[in-house]
Amino acid sequence: MNENELSKIVLGYAIKVHKNLGPGLLESAYEECLFYKLNKNGLYVEKQKPMSLIYEEIKLDCGYRVDLMVESKLILEFKSVEALNDVHLAQVLTYLKLANCKLGLLINFNVKLLKDGIKRVIL
Repeated sequence: MNENELSKIVLGYAIKVHKNLGPGLLESAYEECLFYKLNKNGLYVEKQKPMSLIYEEIKLDCGYRVDLMVESKLILEFKSVEALNDVHLAQVLTYLKLANCKLGLLINFNVKLLKDGIKRVIL
């Protein structure tokens, strides 16, 4: 399954979680629920996956953590904020580079309709 097919599946479950919970909760609540749904439906999901930074020959553990990584191909970063901004996009781009992934989804759950809170990030 490629990244685009995977993202469609993930977004379907994200919408179900959002419809069930609604906006206004902490990011961690949406993360746990989506992790559960994806895992339950047979996808390999890593939660709070550490990302190391390699500088020259040194591996640095700088505390970067991806909210969810699905099938080692798709990065999911969750927010529950009034509006997404450039620093959120930069965060996902950094994670994509560190993980050597092509596609990430930046999802703001603090919106009335989840489709208005989704940003696809392609490296």
